[in-house]
Amino acid sequence: MSFLAGLNDAQRQAVDHHAGPLLVVAGAGSGKTRALTHRIAHLIGHHGVDPADLLAVTFTNKAAREMKERLELLLARRLAESQFGQPWGTLSPQQQKQLRSRIYREVTRELWIGTFHALFARLLRFDIDKFRDPDGLRWTRQFSIYDESDAQSLVKEIVTQDLQLDPKRFDPKKVRWAISNAKNQGWLPEQLEAEAQGQRDRKVAEAYRLYRRALAANNALDFDDLLLLPVQLLQQNEQVRNYWHRRFRHVLVDEYQDTNRTQYDLIKLLVTDGRDPAAFTAWEGRSVFVVGDADQSIYSFRAADFTILMGFQDDFGDGATDDQTRTMVKLEENYRSTATILEAANALIAHNSERIDKVLRPTRGEGEPIMLTRCDDEIAEAEAVVHRMRMLEAAHPELRWGDMAVLYRTNAQSRALEESLVRWGLPYLVVGGLRFYDRREIKDVLAYLRLLVNPADTVSLLRVLNVPRRGIGKTTVQRLTDASSQLGVPLWEVVSDPEAVRSLGGRSARGLLQFCELINDLARRAQEAPPAELVQRVMEQSGYVAELIAEASDESEERRRNLQELVNAALQYQEENEEGSLEGFLATAALASDADSKDTAADRVTLMTLHASKGLEFPVVFLVGLEQGLFPSYRSLENPAALEEERRLCYVGLTRAKERLFLSHASERRLWGGMREPAVPSVFLSELPGELLQGDVPGSGGAALRREQRLERLTRVDREESRRVQAGGAGGSPANAVRRRIPARDWAVGDRLCHAVFGEGEVTHLFGSGERVSIAVKFAGMGPKILDPRLAPIEPLA
Repeated sequence: MSFLAGLNDAQRQAVDHHAGPLLVVAGAGSGKTRALTHRIAHLIGHHGVDPADLLAVTFTNKAAREMKERLELLLARRLAESQFGQPWGTLSPQQQKQLRSRIYREVTRELWIGTFHALFARLLRFDIDKFRDPDGLRWTRQFSIYDESDAQSLVKEIVTQDLQLDPKRFDPKKVRWAISNAKNQGWLPEQLEAEAQGQRDRKVAEAYRLYRRALAANNALDFDDLLLLPVQLLQQNEQVRNYWHRRFRHVLVDEYQDTNRTQYDLIKLLVTDGRDPAAFTAWEGRSVFVVGDADQSIYSFRAADFTILMGFQDDFGDGATDDQTRTMVKLEENYRSTATILEAANALIAHNSERIDKVLRPTRGEGEPIMLTRCDDEIAEAEAVVHRMRMLEAAHPELRWGDMAVLYRTNAQSRALEESLVRWGLPYLVVGGLRFYDRREIKDVLAYLRLLVNPADTVSLLRVLNVPRRGIGKTTVQRLTDASSQLGVPLWEVVSDPEAVRSLGGRSARGLLQFCELINDLARRAQEAPPAELVQRVMEQSGYVAELIAEASDESEERRRNLQELVNAALQYQEENEEGSLEGFLATAALASDADSKDTAADRVTLMTLHASKGLEFPVVFLVGLEQGLFPSYRSLENPAALEEERRLCYVGLTRAKERLFLSHASERRLWGGMREPAVPSVFLSELPGELLQGDVPGSGGAALRREQRLERLTRVDREESRRVQAGGAGGSPANAVRRRIPARDWAVGDRLCHAVFGEGEVTHLFGSGERVSIAVKFAGMGPKILDPRLAPIEPLA
């Protein structure tokens, strides 16, 4: 069985590449995961590469699991032919299980496949003791990984207690963001202080310094440290860097357009052993293989930098033209969407200038036209979407509710959609709610587990010292923490000393001694017991479950179900990692991201933001809210680079659809602060070929529904303004006065005009062209307004 069989020419070229650098420009739905997994299989099965020599970086933990499963199946199928001489499908379940177990032991267990954070946390477990911190801070291999809420709590304590700063002036969340931003730039507190513009910046630098000390005192790292410390370690320690360079001879990176500068530095250090990539020539038996698509780079707010992908050819490649290069392959055949959807997506993204030129080619038929719906308002839009869903479900018995997704620019847009889905009784799921590992009961049990591995973790200790309640008061806790601070030892050393507890604990002493006995007993069992058993023991022996049972409320029952799901998560971890440890399970839990918990398998309509939809696909997609100022967002209107990212986001949305695509926009929408404002169609709609769109413009569904539900009184804040327009002689009803059509006119930036409601203003931007032009106008005392000059009550001023 050849691992090149069944691939198209471009995929085959990518998979068959052995040594040297290669950039794979992989368009949406072009089979990039297939190319990645077949390449790993080909390197191992054909070129005889040791699985331990491979490092594969994925964007999510879920993608890493899927890649391992696909790889196992690929290699097991080949083994079936060589060992049993018959196809995989003819083997018994027992034989199949036996083969997959063998592949796990010999191959996938040795592979390093995961996210940047997971892989380099693993590297630090080997070598963090060799890291030399400039401030003399130290960590051991048993370090805890603090998630964002842990980090926020620590920063808040430093800002309000250690530095005694006013949290209104020094918002802990903003201070935390500034620290994270500094770490992403590779800065230590000294560098942040050197860049300080005033007293406030110097205080933030001081908070950063205290935050690093607090992390070290707890033997803990935050997410940013999991990348920053490996970079610093590999830069400062030639022996460590050379070891990992020799170890990982083949480096593969998925979603390369979403890497940031720190991640790029890590790749360079591993691949070239710290040398300049352009001058590196020792490629024999070594490769760097990156897969990405600049057209799908949508995470700049997470410091992702798509110019890293754009610069690959200059950094590692041969720099030749696209048709001459030997270090770039384009995957342009799309296996997901219909030809109509692809033609629309190609036309849209062609308006971007910062990209590597490619055109997705369909492998499927033309498909249905794209439906475009204009609605009165967001209520009518939600009703139109749900009405269309019900019609599709009735007309196509094979369609499930889970085959449909609604995508929007901001989370706030889900409200009207949810209300409509509830009104009509359709099952739905909102992706992006509270993360499973952020729930209180889950964090409590994980804190117990972290304490078993890392007793120096004072944050976890303080979280569970009196949870469930043991009669340990705040005064006692303060006495204990004061003692640990004065002695310069971790809090656990004080709490676990019976004499110290008896002298400082007062009436709380008994509860403290019982707590220490519990932790010591669990810590002994942690040496041998698997993670799932430890989770169960913590829940039961701590009294946590007993307290939830005693509460006997719907909320406590829900929390019990969540804890049982944590046991299931530990069991799943054990199944995927035969030699899995408690440390490994805690790292998996800490590094689980929102993207890993996109449960779209249930038979429910999926509601999600466009950012959350990356990597998913649905037979039917509704893309709503296509209006200027909403999508693209206001913030992007004055920034060409930001507008290009918004266009890429729209491109991602279009290419999630496999069979049917529905676009919609509203004539007015309630925005921030409850104001209902006129809205104009998104410039992106004018960039789609008109012949691919089929209009479907409903009547005044939103207004009728408001009247029906007695919502009219508060849903039209422009009542008074509309009457003023009517009084000005526009004639007709207020709504008609606002929406009357006036002859087309050529507008230019700088033109002055008068709006019947907002007064005099100046045109600052033009969007679209010809009949589809929209204008941005700056009025005195308010933000920019995006107007359709054919509908808005405006008159030019001389």
